[in-house]
Amino acid sequence: MAIEGVIAFLFERGHAADLILAVLAAEALWLGGRQSWSARAIAGLLGPAALIVLGLRAAMVGADWWWIALPLAASFPLHLMDLRTRLTPERPDRADP
Repeated sequence: MAIEGVIAFLFERGHAADLILAVLAAEALWLGGRQSWSARAIAGLLGPAALIVLGLRAAMVGADWWWIALPLAASFPLHLMDLRTRLTPERPDRADP
């Protein structure tokens, strides 16, 4: 019974989304620090997810529709940036000797 109360608390107040955002932030720090990813690569990979979760959080707490729509719409350009980066063949900076 106690676990149901905790889960209800997390979802009623939007804190479940906050936990997901914390995990995404930790992943971004790990990718930037340990894996030496560029900020652009991290933003392309995790940015759309973070914005979608922000929209989810807004929906969970009963925010106005535009608080839900704004982060969802903002995630699309980041997603396109990530796709472009992944689908564009890499060009060498210089020719191999």
